[in-house]
Amino acid sequence: MRYAYALTGALLLGGTAASLALQNPASAQSAQNEPGSMQAAAPRAGAPMSFADMVSKLQPAVVNISTDQRVTVSQPANPFAGTPFADLFGQFGNRGGAQGGAPVTREAQSLGSGFIISPDGYVVTNNHVVAPGNRQATVEAIRVTLPDRKEYVAKLVGRDAASDLALLKIDAPGALPYVKFGDSAGARVGDWVVAIGNPFGLGGTVTAGIVSAVHRVTGQGGANDRFIQTDASINQGNSGGPMFNLRGEVIGINSQIFSQSGGNIGIGFAIPAEDAKPIIDTLMKGKAVQRGYVGVSIQPLSDDLAAAVGLPKNSGEIIARAEPGGPAAKAGLRAGDVVTKVNGKQVTPDTTLSYLIANVPPGQQARLDVIRDGKPTTVTVTTTVRPAEEQLAQQLGNDDSFSEDDSNAPAAPASNGIGVTVQPLTPAIARQIGVDSTVQGVVIGAVDPTSDAGQKLRRGDVIVSVNSVPARTAADVARGVAAAKAANRPQVLLSVVRGRNPAAFIAVKIK
Repeated sequence: MRYAYALTGALLLGGTAASLALQNPASAQSAQNEPGSMQAAAPRAGAPMSFADMVSKLQPAVVNISTDQRVTVSQPANPFAGTPFADLFGQFGNRGGAQGGAPVTREAQSLGSGFIISPDGYVVTNNHVVAPGNRQATVEAIRVTLPDRKEYVAKLVGRDAASDLALLKIDAPGALPYVKFGDSAGARVGDWVVAIGNPFGLGGTVTAGIVSAVHRVTGQGGANDRFIQTDASINQGNSGGPMFNLRGEVIGINSQIFSQSGGNIGIGFAIPAEDAKPIIDTLMKGKAVQRGYVGVSIQPLSDDLAAAVGLPKNSGEIIARAEPGGPAAKAGLRAGDVVTKVNGKQVTPDTTLSYLIANVPPGQQARLDVIRDGKPTTVTVTTTVRPAEEQLAQQLGNDDSFSEDDSNAPAAPASNGIGVTVQPLTPAIARQIGVDSTVQGVVIGAVDPTSDAGQKLRRGDVIVSVNSVPARTAADVARGVAAAKAANRPQVLLSVVRGRNPAAFIAVKIK
């Protein structure tokens, strides 16, 4: 279950602001929070002692959103089929046989929050708030309830599943109270935030907290995986509500929480306004949201991978695969390349390659700064339209199973320094271990469990390359490890294929 909950306000730290009494000794450096160096300060001019006045102005623009859904379910099998009691069971909804009766439909509902962004009734919320609950469900109506309990049936103007945003429209008499987007780029860790929403169906609930982190990558957002993290209490039903700063501006839209129980534990995530507003503007014009795409599978440059390629950690992302015939492959980008910049913007854990490419409009060029075989180069790629997230997920595959290699071909001894025994991958072995017939490399026959490879690799994995050099024999693997040793690298970079999954890079320590 994806937990996404509405948060309504990021407020600048006012009542608890502090000033730093600087000391400048000639020869000593003191701690920033040395006792006596911090002094309490009165709230700065304009900072509220209470959020009440601000909330009273903002709360009328925050709404409750619910959906009426119908879900098709299969009836249970008749346990009395073929007996005189079969019709008795049918009185409870199933007159069919042991295989079960005809499917039936049931009513269902979802609950979330939203906020009005124009006096004529445009409403912003999360896509998952107004989307069907599952593949068997259909949404029959979307209802928006104002704080004065007036209810309206809303029209779905547009949705964008990749960013988890949706735009609704209600027709209400007169001008409606509304709020505006603000500048989320100015949000700082420690700024106050306030949430107004409908947690657990409790309408008009207000909570406050601080900005815990900015540019937070959660691993769930795809091309839009960059959030504002907050500790303001947000729970089920808060999804789609706004996050305000101290000026009452919307700087975020609450979308996810991290929780092991489904309730708030102080870790919630909001879509930054700087990312959300352009998408909402596009939906309001009746257009579909398009993102840049170059056709690559990527991996973060972890400590192990960075050591294996001789680069500082967090200095880019590594290309695991360039889609054949895709924009990146046509431009010359290939597996093993490390992309460090896109159009001059640094690739970091907070600003990922996927995020940067997605923000290059389709049809425009992206200039990539690349490290290839330890040397810098540039690659210019013309982006295309990014496919739907569901289509991308299908392309990746998730087969994590292996058939054991029962061939009698001998495996080369593990004299390569990383603790694996390998042999050339033949068509027969490829069929046995379930890899594509186009894969070339050496298949692992055994792994030393005491080695680093023993923690990361297993029998049936195929090593395609070593330090970006193709591996077709055991000698190729040994030469690659020797080259890494000669370059004083503690690890070797392997491109590995497992089953039907695309190749991935794994850094293995040299014994």
